[in-house]
Amino acid sequence: MEGCNMNQFNVKELIAEQDYLELLSRRFPTISKAATEVINLKSILNLPKGTEHFLTDLHGEYEAFNHVMNNGSGVVKRRIIDTLGKFLSQNEINDLASLIYYPEEKLQLVKDQEENLSDWYEISIYRLIQVCRDASSKYTRSKVRKALPVDFAYIIEELLHEDEYRFNKKDYYNQIIQTIVELDRADDFIIAISAVIKRLTVDHLHIIGDVYDRGPGPHIIMDTLINHHSADIQWGNHDILWMGAAAGDRSCISNVLRISLRYANMDILEEGYGINLFPLATFAMNTYQGDNCQKFKPKLSADDIVPDADIDLLAKMHKAISIIQFKLEHETVLNHPEYEMQDRLLLDKINYDDYTITIGSDVYKLNLRTFPTIDPKEPWKLTAEEKSVIDKLRYSFLKSEKLQKHIRFMFAKGSIYLRYNNNLLFHASIPMNPDGTFKKIKLKGLEKTGKELLDQMEQMAREAYFGREKKNNSTDFLWYLWCHQDSPLFGKDKMATLERYLVDDKKPHKENYTPYYLLVNEEKTAKMILEEFGLDPETGHIINGHVPVKVGKGENPIKANGKLLVIDGGFAKAYQKETGIAGYTLIYNSYGLLLASHEPFESVEKAVNDGIDIRSTVRVVEKVVDRKKISDTDIGSNLKKQIYYLEMLLSAFHKGVIKEKI
Repeated sequence: MEGCNMNQFNVKELIAEQDYLELLSRRFPTISKAATEVINLKSILNLPKGTEHFLTDLHGEYEAFNHVMNNGSGVVKRRIIDTLGKFLSQNEINDLASLIYYPEEKLQLVKDQEENLSDWYEISIYRLIQVCRDASSKYTRSKVRKALPVDFAYIIEELLHEDEYRFNKKDYYNQIIQTIVELDRADDFIIAISAVIKRLTVDHLHIIGDVYDRGPGPHIIMDTLINHHSADIQWGNHDILWMGAAAGDRSCISNVLRISLRYANMDILEEGYGINLFPLATFAMNTYQGDNCQKFKPKLSADDIVPDADIDLLAKMHKAISIIQFKLEHETVLNHPEYEMQDRLLLDKINYDDYTITIGSDVYKLNLRTFPTIDPKEPWKLTAEEKSVIDKLRYSFLKSEKLQKHIRFMFAKGSIYLRYNNNLLFHASIPMNPDGTFKKIKLKGLEKTGKELLDQMEQMAREAYFGREKKNNSTDFLWYLWCHQDSPLFGKDKMATLERYLVDDKKPHKENYTPYYLLVNEEKTAKMILEEFGLDPETGHIINGHVPVKVGKGENPIKANGKLLVIDGGFAKAYQKETGIAGYTLIYNSYGLLLASHEPFESVEKAVNDGIDIRSTVRVVEKVVDRKKISDTDIGSNLKKQIYYLEMLLSAFHKGVIKEKI
């Protein structure tokens, strides 16, 4: 469609599209308005592409995530240096950066310390305008205008597009800033323009899965994402687990609770989502009264302060929900022989007389001796009390308004995979055979592979959630996506939760990665996958998370000769010893691909008081010869379609097929 014009259309073609053109003419009723829009859109195609940021495996680490959002993975400070670096000291650069990151907190600190506040306001506003002008330089005025807060839209637009050194406008420019301060609007202005800078720094945000579990604040991250101007999410297995819990799936609910209790993350359950844990706590205290539940003590970080009495209760609750989970999962496997997960039927492989378990051909000693709720004849059957507990918990999950809001957002903005600007984004893997071919998986009686398989899985996941109130609907498929070896969100041969809890011998703990992880390191396999999803294998990339990159041991996140980028660098504190860093941000701007590796985040307080930022090391992954323009992006493709039909409308006006609506 590039290079098309209104003269290429004949009358027959125009008449064939007449109904659509009539509708289009309601929005562009005259030749003048249609032509103006064509001029505008063709101009936009030649602007630099917007900056995309890719993050993955956040695992509830909301403070680090919010800081990376505020500092644009280091891009904001680089803008300050590029714009004002010749005029400011390093301390002044740090202070201005922390003002942009945390304006409300920084303003409070400045008011307590600054003697001449009016001068500080005027200088800071002037500097913020310079940084904002740089951040907005590659966008149209219209796009910048849409990013401006209503209260200050006119003022910020005037300041951005006026030259303070122009002789005729110098006093006008300075007077605007002075008046903002005189009218006590400086705080509000600084907060507003800081938000604009951050918004314009990152045009689009991709989260490659696993917002949930382990860390304390995934619900806070979800609030941030909901308020973000442009974001998408590729579901991770921990996300789908919470999606299943929100759908009321009992196996998913028990897993969610077990993981939260394992890491003593009660805030997300009680304060975040209002889940009533009293029935579980009461049941656990009564059932495991004489049991110290040593194997179920929560994993606490050095910063966690939890009284011994609370640890004892959490351990009992942890054991109670774990046993309930093992029972529910066993029954789910029995109910779904088509899942072919019979090797996960382990409760009936326990000898409750000598406390051993048979796994495969091996027999292992159990590390537990007390199973007061298990009937050896039917070990997967819930007791009446356990059933009552899980039913009450299910009701609480289904009725949590905030949880349902977050999960609906996950469905609205999320997917199993995404094709975006010739990159393929998915959290974990693609089901494959050892010989390098796509694995055939039977779903609803039909065998599917590759892209078609993932499309079917996504449709079934959506159907499971949105049909959760229907009697004949099964939410079990969401649990399947959490832990099945053929789930593209998981990618291992099993989830050995029961073995890890009940057997000290580490041999049965081993979870083997599926063939994808070995095969995709080969460039030809990565290219084959890109082709399967309709992308150019020569210029496209696969972007994954899920598997922490062991940077400290020399592992490279760039694989398959640059075709595969694995960007799980350890946002979750639990993985930072393994990775040696504290997360990655992949940055895709008009000049190419950059990978920023982050050191651990200390605290908001240190960022505000001492100007301490996350240290990020940036490396170039791929540099383009010709700077990428909007015309090279998916948005550009859509704009070209709009131009095509607008030029068709112009032709229809000129040839009398459509009348102008004057």
